[in-house]
Amino acid sequence: MAIDHPSFGRIDDNRVIIFDTTLRDGEQSPGFSMNLDEKLRMAQALADLGADVIEAGFPVASKGDFESVSEIARVVRGSVVCALARSGGKNDITAAGQAIAGAERGRIHNFISTSPLHMKYKLRMEPETVLEIITAGNVAARNFTADVEWSAEDGSRTEPDFLCRCVEAAIKAGATTINIPDTVGYATPEDMERIFSMLKERVPGADTVIFSAHNHNDLGLAVANTLASLRGGARQIECTINGIGERAGNAALEEIVMALRTRQDQIPYTNGVQSEKLLKVSRMLSTITGFDVQPNKAIVGRNAFAHESGIHQDGVLKNAATYEIMTPESVGWSKSSLVLGKHSGRAAFRDKLTALGYTIGDNQLNDAFERFKDLADRKKVVYDDDIVALVDDEVRDHARIRFLALDVSAGSRRPAEATLELEIDGELVEATATGNGPVDAAFNAIRSAFPHEARLALYSVGAVTEGTDAQARTTVRLEEDGKMVDGQGADADTVVSAVRAYVHGLNKLLVKRARSEPEALPA
Repeated sequence: MAIDHPSFGRIDDNRVIIFDTTLRDGEQSPGFSMNLDEKLRMAQALADLGADVIEAGFPVASKGDFESVSEIARVVRGSVVCALARSGGKNDITAAGQAIAGAERGRIHNFISTSPLHMKYKLRMEPETVLEIITAGNVAARNFTADVEWSAEDGSRTEPDFLCRCVEAAIKAGATTINIPDTVGYATPEDMERIFSMLKERVPGADTVIFSAHNHNDLGLAVANTLASLRGGARQIECTINGIGERAGNAALEEIVMALRTRQDQIPYTNGVQSEKLLKVSRMLSTITGFDVQPNKAIVGRNAFAHESGIHQDGVLKNAATYEIMTPESVGWSKSSLVLGKHSGRAAFRDKLTALGYTIGDNQLNDAFERFKDLADRKKVVYDDDIVALVDDEVRDHARIRFLALDVSAGSRRPAEATLELEIDGELVEATATGNGPVDAAFNAIRSAFPHEARLALYSVGAVTEGTDAQARTTVRLEEDGKMVDGQGADADTVVSAVRAYVHGLNKLLVKRARSEPEALPA
């Protein structure tokens, strides 16, 4: 059976719409805030990836959110640009409609809670009032666009009869997509399949709309619940790159796409995502946010196609299918593990960056190349991961404070001393400080050069690759007035990597300071 949709036209029943909410739900993760330029880069990358819908933000939440949704709507082509709004919010629908006005195709996604728990304690509303708001919100949204989505927040814990009434009201009021979120990650796959099957069978008009699944990962079931939702009749999947999102995150786009591609025998549906670009977009998000995916992350983790066991290695050498259910190339990995050397030129370096999924300007290229040459002089072997680590430092857009140079003296007989050079808002600032060790001295020098009250909540060091000459990758977490950010840095010198990480985190904190903090948003 096919459905006529205002944004996509005639949609066959085997077509799955990929709705990416990295820029909305994903950005609500602590420490994951992005500035306007970064959001635009991510939105364009998502459109290039083939995401059908990009949820760009919650326009009424802040001026920054409104601006980013408006700019994404104006610039991005190829994907539907979606804005979030509360069904009963006083100005929500209007703000969302105005923000998507410049979109090639725009959607308003409005929501209200429907579970007994949320209605009693969060909304403090009776069910009949909620039904009235659902109708009013969707009617208002249709004044701005024919593409309207409605969500039953905490839908997986909503009483079945009332959920049916809510969905029926939304369809009658003009919603063209109906989303049933597992907002708190409580459901099991059997729950989600049953909910969608019930709605498809019981609700009048259910055959005229697209049903959507939005599953959170609190029990580690988000992807499983999403695939079960497809069996129940959902044909839109709401997901994020790297699975980022509130609390334990959302269903990971890359995992869902590759499950659909790999298990066509069990999940015979199509989508428009170009899977070969998954790793590139995953790395872009990690670079922008400063959060790497864990090594064993499915699809995009650096160990996803690594084999250490001798038995596994023997099998892969004879036939890769013995231990690999998909090819590395199908998601954007290269079989090459070594990269260039100290005699390599700028053109070859740029070529390698392109192969690794980076597109950077000349100034950033020059800085990255100089760091690469310096690293190649100090390391026997330079790996792809080494290149990724140093380039990530150069392509981040947080730029009020830049690291320039560091000299440290330390030993067992006297306090460590660090002399630091930073560029702050375009001006050179020098500072010298002592501390209980070289890292403490370097961090004290940063505080002297740029006074601030942020508290160091985490300091963690790991190696990018193996060996005593490996680059160090440092993560720091800064906390200020309830705002928390993570910064990352890499360098062959552990103290320099720590300073780079601290500066990165401090820049992210400044971005957070500059933005109006939105109220708690829905999942």
